[in-house]
Formats: sequence, C-alpha cells, structure tokens
Amino acid sequence: MKPLDDVIIPLMRSKLVIASMGIIVLTSILGFVLLKVPTIQERVGWRLSYLSTRVKYLFNPPQQVIFIPEQQSVQSPAAIINSTPTPTMTTVVEIASGTPTMPSVAALSPTPTSTREPTSTSIPLQVTLTGVNHEYQKYNNCGPANLSMLLSYWGWTGNQSDTAAYLRPEPRDKNVNPSEMVRFVLEKSDLDALVRVGGDVSLLKQLIAAGYPVMIEKGHDPIDDWWMGHYLVMSGYDDEKASFITQDSLIMPDLKLPYEKLIGEWRDFNNLFLIIFPPEHQQIVRNLLGVLWYEEKSYQVAYQKAETEIELLTGRDLFFAWYNLGSNLVGLQEYAQAADAYDHAFGYYQKLPEEDRPYRMLWYQVGPYPAYYYSGRYQDVISLANTTFAWVGEPVLEETYYWRGMARLAQGETEKAISDFQKAVKLNPISTEALAQLALLGVVTP
Repeated sequence: MKPLDDVIIPLMRSKLVIASMGIIVLTSILGFVLLKVPTIQERVGWRLSYLSTRVKYLFNPPQQVIFIPEQQSVQSPAAIINSTPTPTMTTVVEIASGTPTMPSVAALSPTPTSTREPTSTSIPLQVTLTGVNHEYQKYNNCGPANLSMLLSYWGWTGNQSDTAAYLRPEPRDKNVNPSEMVRFVLEKSDLDALVRVGGDVSLLKQLIAAGYPVMIEKGHDPIDDWWMGHYLVMSGYDDEKASFITQDSLIMPDLKLPYEKLIGEWRDFNNLFLIIFPPEHQQIVRNLLGVLWYEEKSYQVAYQKAETEIELLTGRDLFFAWYNLGSNLVGLQEYAQAADAYDHAFGYYQKLPEEDRPYRMLWYQVGPYPAYYYSGRYQDVISLANTTFAWVGEPVLEETYYWRGMARLAQGETEKAISDFQKAVKLNPISTEALAQLALLGVVTP
C-alpha cells in the first residue's frame, strides 16, 4: 500500500494544474469580453495587437519575405522608360463643381489659366496658418486624425472618431486611402476635395500662402520600428529656416520639417497631396494647381519626375523611384509598362539590406495589383496578395482581398473569389468595388 503522501501530493498537484488552467481560460474569456468594451479596446487593445504582431514577426520576419514575379519583365530599364507615350491634350472639357471626374487624357485641353505652371513668385518668405486643430492620433488612426485636422480649418466640428467610423470601421485596418478621404469630404461635408500626385515644395508653399493647408503622405522611419507611411498636415513654411510647419498627429503640433527632409520622404509616396476647399474657391485652386488640376496630367508630371530620379538615385530611393514610375503608368492606364516598372522595383527590393526593405509598401500603395491584373498576370496578383498578407501579419487589407478575388475570378476560381470579395466588404462596408463584384455574381450581401 502506498504511503499517504504519495497519494495526496500528486492529487494536490493535479488540482493546482487544473485550477491554473481554469484561471488562464477564465482570464482569457474575461479579457476577450472586456476588449469588446470600446473604452477598454481603445486603451488596451492596441497594445495587445502590437505585442501579438511583434511575436509573429519574431518567428516570421516580414523583411525576409520576398515577392518574385513569375512573369518578370525582360525589358531593360531604358526600354521601359522610352517606350511610354506622352499623351497630348486636344479638346476643351468643362469641369463641374466637386472633385473632377476626368475623361481620358487625349480628350482634355486645359484653359489658359490652368496651363501655367505654379510659380513661387510674389509669396511671403514666411506664412503660418492658424485654425488647424491638432489631434494626437489614436492607435493606427493616422489617416482619420489628419483628415479631421484638415477639415477643422474649414470649420468642421468633428474629430478623428467621426472620420474613423466611416474610414476605418474595422479597427485593425492598416491604411486609409486618400481617395476614401475625398469620398468622406464629398459625402459628409459641404466642402470639395481632391488628391493629386507630382507636387513639389514650391506648390506646397503657394497653396499655404493662398490660405490652403495641405495634407501629404510620406515615408516615416521610427527609431524602434521599420519604414511606414504617414500622413501630415502642412500649415506653414519659413524660407529663412528652409522648413515647413506641420501638424503631426504622431509627434507634436507645429513640428518643423526641413525642405530637404520632406523631399526625400515625400518621394516614397509619389509626391501625393490632398487639399480641401469650399466649392466657390474652385477657380482659385484650379489656378494655383495649374496643370496638376487635371488628374492625368499630374500622373504625367510625376512620371517625368520618377524617370529623372531613376537615373540619379540608389538604394531604397531607387526602389521608390521605380515604384512611382509604375504607379504613374497605372494612372495613365499603361498597364503592361507599369507591370515592367514594378518588376524592376521588386527586383531592387531583393537587393536592399533587410533593414532598409519597406515591407509595408503594399499596405498603402496597391498599384502593382491592377498593373499585373490588366496585363493578364493573374498568378502574380495572387502571389503578391499572399506575400502582402505575410508582410502585414494578419489578413486585414480589403484592397488586397479585392484584387486577389479579381485574379481568382479571372482564373475561374469563382467560390474563392466570392470569399475574397466578402472578406473585403466585411473589413470595409464602403468597399464599393467588392460590393459591385458580388452584385455581378448574384451574391446578396447583408
């Protein structure tokens, strides 16, 4: 017969193990329930999400994941650049109030007031606009916070929670596209908005001097993290100090940003800018923007800039220049050339040191998807989408689901395509493209 201790001690240990497991399960359930409470989710949820992502990245470093196109370009860089036609404008088109919906480039002819290039003459050496209400962004809420700040200048009284409810109904969504912000302004305010590429320092100063703060999208290199995208509201400039005054939702209000630093970081996003203005100011803004008022013309200007920079830059900057070339070709609907340009961009990505690889790029700029899709390279779309999900660490990008669904549909994988479209809509109910595809397929959405 066993001694009493030999029976009691193991029994007590097993009870302790069961009790510990019970506590862990109950704690997990309680934590899950509490995270459903908005105030707790706001304060704690982002930390859990951050830690979870860090753990995933520890075992699966995203910077080590490489996308290799299956149908890579055989054209030389010079051939890609030189084979791209420059469209000409021939016919006058009237543009109604609101964000212009432009026809093809060949159908356009700018009026005399809009053909002049913006100049930096006759503006003060220093301008500071007041009236932009600074907000520190909540977790991953850069886009909604900056849109709220820019709207506040024009008397809008909401805040980033209001913009986020429309722009980021899924809190884990990693990005808000500028086009979504324009849609918010047009639908939720009495103001107009437009987004363009191909801006420069001179244009930013002109707009600010005329009383129009500007939102830009640029690259950001945190001290303890990898490259990421970041929106910024420009509310002033000082030529003597060669710097802009910015309302940075991540760092601080009235943050100084040197011109030279801006030029390098702004390149990462094709020199993209967004402005908001009252409808009655349309002609003023049109004159300030010059040829950039026309969306297609802005792609031409940005294309020429990228073409020049490819000859001058190296390292990660060269990757961005090639990526910009592809994005501008997508804007000009030159999809085959765009696909070739993106092939070269991804080729240079592979050559970069791991610490320099901007693996978050496809979170923000999805141009390679339509480039490959409209070039008939459906498997490359799917492979890039899968790689992007590996980069992000969790499946939360509705644009990626949409384009993977389009490629799967083109390959006859209808059920998988429907699943992708439904996931895109679940992540973002205003994902109109995914909704349209589901309607075409006869799928009823709740």
